[in-house]
Amino acid sequence: MKLIRLVSIGLVLGAAVHLGAAASRPNILLIVGDDMGYADVGFHGCRDIPTPHLDKLAADGVRFAHGYVSGPYCSPTRAGLLTGRYQTRFGHEFNPAGGVAGLPVTEATLADRLKAAGYATGLVGKWHLGNQPAMQPQQRGFTEFFGFLGGAHSYFDVAGFLRGTEPVKEMDYATDAFGREAAAFIERHRAQPWFLYLAFNAVHTPMHATDSRLKKFAHIADEKRRAYTAMMSAMDDAIGAVRAKLAATGQEQNTLVFFISDNGGPTMVGVTVNASRNDPLRGGKRTTLEGGIRVPFLVAWPGRVKPGVFEAPAIQLDLHATALAAAGVAAKPGWKVEGVDLLPFLNGAKTGAPHDALFWRLGEQMAVRRGDWKLVRYDTNADTNTGGRQPVSAAKLYHLAADVHEDRDLASANPAKVKELQALWDEWNKANIKPLWGAGAGGNDGPEPGSAPKKKRKNKAND
Repeated sequence: MKLIRLVSIGLVLGAAVHLGAAASRPNILLIVGDDMGYADVGFHGCRDIPTPHLDKLAADGVRFAHGYVSGPYCSPTRAGLLTGRYQTRFGHEFNPAGGVAGLPVTEATLADRLKAAGYATGLVGKWHLGNQPAMQPQQRGFTEFFGFLGGAHSYFDVAGFLRGTEPVKEMDYATDAFGREAAAFIERHRAQPWFLYLAFNAVHTPMHATDSRLKKFAHIADEKRRAYTAMMSAMDDAIGAVRAKLAATGQEQNTLVFFISDNGGPTMVGVTVNASRNDPLRGGKRTTLEGGIRVPFLVAWPGRVKPGVFEAPAIQLDLHATALAAAGVAAKPGWKVEGVDLLPFLNGAKTGAPHDALFWRLGEQMAVRRGDWKLVRYDTNADTNTGGRQPVSAAKLYHLAADVHEDRDLASANPAKVKELQALWDEWNKANIKPLWGAGAGGNDGPEPGSAPKKKRKNKAND
């Protein structure tokens, strides 16, 4: 009897210790904007679009001056974010074109890993990682899902929106609905650690905004910029509502918050213009120039991350590794996570840069950044603004500290640096595989990613 009682006490104490550890782990809120212009937030100097809640998040946390995503398209960067790996490692190089295309089921997600560690997991918003049943959110680690599966969707039409696998019956405006759903998830799971992936489709086309917000910005003469501003304001309002819920439920101090855009603003004339601006960067969505891959990038954790500006390059893959580390989940070698835990760099335990170099590949486009030097081949539509895909440039070398707009090609004057960076990229590229779909696989990657859906076409994965 005595032995049984001691064992029972031991089990109870062990459970209590486990629950105590679980309670001390932070909640993780991962917020992604869609097709945002680099210049279109107040913390980057924007004056015509009010983003008070994002600006407050930036003031409360760390703004990354050189924050990148691993590709200039919506779906591939989301694939990299959720796996913590360069998406070219597993063939997710282009936007999926429907059918069987999507995040390969061989890849585990951040939600899979945090769910296994005892986290409640939820996705609110845009998925864009496959429509097939085995690829849908609730088969990829998310216990709860509210949103749509494809790459673009009307902000008002409820058709195609799901709660789990069931069609949603009513909805007012998608961005407002996403804010409410995210706040409800936070309220519902306040007693346990949770991971929420809040993936807005704002400010992706179609350019849909509420009448009240359009009236608020009636002073903006350009109709498309007015709609874009109203859509940005709606997303900012939703983020403010979510952070207010964190504060109201006493969870703000124990919540690690990330914010990025999935790629740069689609500024190419005649292709996917949403009136975004990427100043002071050149290029935009679908190019490996800075305007396509450098994005608004924030990390905040009250009391654990000192507010300020982080000057070394970082990439969205790092958010995966950082979330795992914060949750106390040790990354296994077999996961092949390529991101770096940023917390030691943000709390002063480590100095220097998290990465020796960062890499990009999109078909024939490529880039590698080491220090302030960047070698890049890019879609020359960034130079011609004629619309459609254009030939890829020759390799060009830029020194970003002196030339962030990538105007002065230094390749001919620095052949040794070109050779060095090309060799780095070639070595990195050895571990990539052929795209599973898209032009590089001999297929078709659908309409220009980011374009508005045609009438009567809703929730298509290749939009």
